[in-house]
Amino acid sequence: MKVHLIGVCGTAMATLAAMLKRKGVDVRGSDQDVYPPMSDFLAGEGVPTLSGYTADHITDDLDLVVVGNAISRGNAELEEVLNRKIRYCSLPEAIRDHFLWTSRSIVIAGTHGKTTTTALTGWILTDAGTDPSVLIGGIARNFGDHGSSYRLGRGGDFVIEGDEYDSAFFDKTAKFLKYLPDIVVINNIEFDHADIYADLAAVRLAFRRLVNLVPKRGLLLLGADNDEALALERVAVSRVATFGLREGVDWQACDVTTVGDRVRFRVLHAGAEFGQFELPLLGLHNVRNALAALAVAVEAGVPRDAITRALGSFAGVKRRLEMVGTAAGVTVYDDFAHHPTAVETTLAGLRASNPASRIWAVFEPRTASSCRRVFQEDFARAFALADRILLAPVFKSLPEPERLSIPDLVRDLIEAGRQARAAESVDDIVASVARDAQPGDLVVIMSNGGFGGIHGKLLRALGTGSGREDTSSGKSPS
Repeated sequence: MKVHLIGVCGTAMATLAAMLKRKGVDVRGSDQDVYPPMSDFLAGEGVPTLSGYTADHITDDLDLVVVGNAISRGNAELEEVLNRKIRYCSLPEAIRDHFLWTSRSIVIAGTHGKTTTTALTGWILTDAGTDPSVLIGGIARNFGDHGSSYRLGRGGDFVIEGDEYDSAFFDKTAKFLKYLPDIVVINNIEFDHADIYADLAAVRLAFRRLVNLVPKRGLLLLGADNDEALALERVAVSRVATFGLREGVDWQACDVTTVGDRVRFRVLHAGAEFGQFELPLLGLHNVRNALAALAVAVEAGVPRDAITRALGSFAGVKRRLEMVGTAAGVTVYDDFAHHPTAVETTLAGLRASNPASRIWAVFEPRTASSCRRVFQEDFARAFALADRILLAPVFKSLPEPERLSIPDLVRDLIEAGRQARAAESVDDIVASVARDAQPGDLVVIMSNGGFGGIHGKLLRALGTGSGREDTSSGKSPS
């Protein structure tokens, strides 16, 4: 079989290409811009990449074309596919058809935490020897020599991150509706993806449709600390189990303590003692993520001791409160947070382990939702645990009434007693932090994009300013 991917340099599309290649499929792809790190990843996986979009790339020998969800009408390759009636599909359809029909599909979903929960679940099953396949929307450090977004195993389980974003130009329904779920985790539900969902009711409907796909013998795991997720219990046809920190749930974490850069907690199952666990992550949100992964592992037959070992050896996911370096006594973290809740929980986790440290929050509004005024008031609350806040310009061009107002946000933060200001550029942020940061300060850079290479620039500026060497171990994430 010969497959061509249009938009192959997207993270998910590149991962799919690599998985198909390892399965023995003759695969190649094209993208408008082919450059590192995706070009290096694809070359390492043996996937040929074509630069630019042209009808000539759609050759007569193709059996299937996978259309990325960033591709729209007018794309030269897509138009050629449509004109010639070459078989095409979306990314989630390709994953389903090539990997999921013969697997027990474990779908990890929710507005927040799904990447870490997918990585945790995949790692527990892997470390326990069940040899699952795993597909993650991030780089899990436990997989591969330098971390990976996937693994292909010979076991019967396929752990997949279930994204509620749309599938393709011809299919605006959520990706996770294609994943043939046997076990579903829904951590939480909030309004997000304002470019495709009109309101919370629309998001709620997508998750309700996912719940409706779980077979009677399957299992639905609901985050009970989130009312929207818990409400789905009423419409479930399958077995349901709940998890969280509140009392009365099936899987409860209690006695949570932070020790350095780790959390310790007890777990009760149906009110009875199940065990004590330690996780090398910060924040109550990660305790909930671990609870969900633990519950899936028990359903899969993994012994408690194996779960304890795997949680304790979890190496994390890149760009989830990832420490990228220290210079002049200032520690710089990279985090993918772009929703107010994610910002708040990231800062809460860091504050719990560093109660006396000064925390800088550097934020770039970049996603379709974070660039919009819909979260104006929520962002003002989200930064409450930061001591200094620097806000980059809104990334997307939007009409004034729709766009997040940085001046209004700065005003609200100052009125709440925070030190905040609007930054003009990445260079402005770097200069400000390098000038004013003190040894012991923690700087959290939050963006879902590359943010102009700010991580490396800041570490170099701090190192130069202090006369010390930059201890960052590698390129800044992007």
